Amino acid sequence: MIVGNGEVPEGAAATIDAADLVIRFNDCRSVGRGGTRTDVVAVCNTGRPALSMLGGGRWKTSEPVRQAREIWSVRSGAKFAAMRAALAETHPDLDDFCDDYTTGFESFARTTGRRHRAVPAETHERLEQELARFAPALYVAPSSGLVVIADVLSSFASAGDDIVLAGFGHNGWEWHPFAAERRYVDALAAEGRLRRLNPLHPSDLSQGA
Repeated sequence: MIVGNGEVPEGAAATIDAADLVIRFNDCRSVGRGGTRTDVVAVCNTGRPALSMLGGGRWKTSEPVRQAREIWSVRSGAKFAAMRAALAETHPDLDDFCDDYTTGFESFARTTGRRHRAVPAETHERLEQELARFAPALYVAPSSGLVVIADVLSSFASAGDDIVLAGFGHNGWEWHPFAAERRYVDALAAEGRLRRLNPLHPSDLSQGA
């Protein structure tokens, strides 16, 4: 289960918690209606979101983060550093967007006895090439959710794995290419590489029974 921070359908909690692996994002707003199990927290490790998570203390002591076995830093520090000069010209208001806090998440994971993993830059590059097929509007970066979907499919998924999404409304920050992201995910679903959670589907409900 890959559980975004968008709206999760009512009745999905038991199904999500029954999965073999549950990945959530950042402050794990999906917890509650989207179940409680959290094996991996994937974090936006650059810019203001990262600074907020590492600086306030509440993220570090939250129940989903305490429960997680792994912390994944979604954004490649090297790739985002390379974006800084161009963003200074096109989006001067995003002057801290590329600030890299990966080492902070690495340190937190190490001191709390869990694994830290950084999504490789190659995943970002491959995803952006694939997104180009879906005519994205001008954007700054794909969403963290989409990066993790691409990473799971390319780095972990095996034949026969059931990759299920919940909490992906494909809307939010204006500089993510959400319309193209929706089309990309729909194409993956059509190919049978993943599916969106439908809590009314009998097989889904039986998993949570």
